[in-house]
Amino acid sequence: MPKESQIIDTKSLYINPDRGVATLNYSQNYFTDIPSLINSDELKAVVKLYLASRNPDHDDDAFDNASANKFIDILKKVLFNDDSAFDEYDPKDILESVEELYSYYRSFLRVSVINFNDNKILGNEFRTVDTQFNDLVRKAYRILEEKLQGFENRTYRQVNAATNATVLVQQHDWQIPEGYDELQDIDFINTVMLRPPMMMHTKSNKREGVFSEVKENPIKRFHGQRGKWYCYPAKIGESLAFIYFNVDYLVNGIALSNLFELASPDEIEGQKPDMILLFGLEKTEGMVSHYYRDEKNNMWIGEVPYTDKTTYFGYMKKMCLTLHNLHQIYNGRLPIHGSMLKIKFTNGKEKNVVFFGDSGAGKSESIEALQELADDKIVSMETIFDDMGSFTLTDGEPGVYAQGTETGAFVRLDDLSSAVAFNNMDRGVYLNPEQKNARVIIPADTYQNVIKHHHIDMWLYANNYSDEVGIHRFDTKEEAEKVFIAGQRKALGTTDEVGMSKTFFANPFGPVQEPELTKPIINKVFTKLFDQGVYVGEIFTHLGNDKSKDALKESAQELLDVLMNN
Repeated sequence: MPKESQIIDTKSLYINPDRGVATLNYSQNYFTDIPSLINSDELKAVVKLYLASRNPDHDDDAFDNASANKFIDILKKVLFNDDSAFDEYDPKDILESVEELYSYYRSFLRVSVINFNDNKILGNEFRTVDTQFNDLVRKAYRILEEKLQGFENRTYRQVNAATNATVLVQQHDWQIPEGYDELQDIDFINTVMLRPPMMMHTKSNKREGVFSEVKENPIKRFHGQRGKWYCYPAKIGESLAFIYFNVDYLVNGIALSNLFELASPDEIEGQKPDMILLFGLEKTEGMVSHYYRDEKNNMWIGEVPYTDKTTYFGYMKKMCLTLHNLHQIYNGRLPIHGSMLKIKFTNGKEKNVVFFGDSGAGKSESIEALQELADDKIVSMETIFDDMGSFTLTDGEPGVYAQGTETGAFVRLDDLSSAVAFNNMDRGVYLNPEQKNARVIIPADTYQNVIKHHHIDMWLYANNYSDEVGIHRFDTKEEAEKVFIAGQRKALGTTDEVGMSKTFFANPFGPVQEPELTKPIINKVFTKLFDQGVYVGEIFTHLGNDKSKDALKESAQELLDVLMNN
C-alpha cells in the first residue's frame, strides 16, 4: 500500500499519485464559480501534491519553490488583476508553473462521483453537472494563461480539464447471503459517462499465472469501506456478476464499462449474483489470485490481491471470465476461448464463424486479414464475441448454439489494422498505449445480440505453430478433439509464457481448473457438430514463426473462398 502522506483522502477528494487515480465526490462538495474553487481546500491539496512532485535541486523555476499558500495567493492576485503578483515572480515563471500544474492534475484518471441516494435531482442531471465543472476548471486555467502571457489565445483546445469520466452510484437492497454483510454499504455503479478517447496507465502490463481454487471463502478477508470500494454490477453473458474493486483500481473499474454490460437497478434489486469478485484485497493467501465455490449459496467468489502486478486490466477481465466459465461448466455449457463473427457476403451468403485458441494464437489477426481481403465482398461483419463465449447443447435444432460474454473487445493495438483502430479511436479506452502489449477496449456489439442463440457454421482452431498454409477440415471427431483439447500454441509474450506451450482446451479460464467436468461436455459438443455436418477445422496463422503475416493472408484467402462458395 502507498504511504498515507502521498495520498489526498477527504470526503470530497481522493488522489493516489502512486496509482494515478483521483475521485471527486460532488455529493460532498461542488464548485460553481472561480472564487470558491481558487479558495478551496481541495485545490490547496492538489497544489501541495504538485509542489511535492517537483525536484527543487533541478528546478530553476523559483515559483515552484513557493509554499502552497504563497502559490495560491499569487494565482488569486493574477486572477483579480493585482499586479503585486509580479513584484516577486516573473509572469513567465508563474505561467510555466500553471501549465505544469494543469498537466500534472490531468495526468491522473479523474472520475467524479455523484450519489443518487443523496440527491436524486442532482443525480438525474449528473452529466450536465460534470460538464459544468469541467467548463469551470477550463475557464479558470484560460483566464490565468491569457493574463500571464499578455494576450488572448487564437486556438482553443477543449480538453477534459477536470474529469475524464463521471459515475452515478447508489445503494441497492439485494439478496445478501449470511456471511456477506461487509458488502452491504458498498455503493453500486448505476450509470457511467466516459469522455473517450481515454488514455490510462497501469503499473503492470502483462498477466501471469493461472487462477486456482481455495477452500476458504475470501469474503472473510473483505473489510472495505464505502467510498473506498465500488461495485460494478456486470452482465457477463447471462450471468450476473458483482465486481467489487478498491478505488485504487479505478482504471480497471472504469474500463469495465467499455467491456461488460452494466446491470440495471431492476436487475439488482432483490437478486443474488451468480458470482462476486473482490478486486484489490490487501491480505490474500500467498498474494495471488484465487476463486472459491460457495456451494451453499450457489455462487462463485473471486479474489485478486492489492499488488502492482494486478493493476493490469487482464487480471480483472480474466478473473471475471474464469468465474463465469466455471459457472457455465457446472451448468453443462462449454466455455469457448475465441472469437465469433456473423459475416454477410455480397453474394447473399451468411456465415457464423468461431475462431478458437489461446492468447496469441492468431484469432484477432485472422479476422483482420479476412476483413482486409474481403472488404469489397463483405456487406457486414458483426462480432458476437471477441474473447470468450460458450456453446450450449440442445435437443432439437440447432443442436449447439453459441453465446457471447462481452459487449466490448479488449485487444492489442498491434493486432488492429489502421482502419479499425482509427474508426474506433473516439470510443476507445486505451491502456498503456506507448508500451509493449498496449491495449484498447472498444465497444463491439449490443448485449441483446451477444446473448442471442447463434447457430455455428464453422469452428476453426487458430494454429500458429505449423508450417502449413490455408485451412484444414478435420475428417473425424476424434482428430478434431485431439487438436482442440491439446491447446498447442507458440506463446508471443502477451502472458508470462515463452515458446511452445499446451493448455487444456486452449482455455486457462475455467476448463483448466475443471478438466474432468469439461471433458464430457467437449465430447458431446463435437459429437453433435459432426453429426450435423458443421465445418470443424483449423486455420494456419504462422504467427509463431512468421511476423510478416504473408502466410496468414494466404490462409485467410482460402478461408474466404470456402465461406463464399459453400
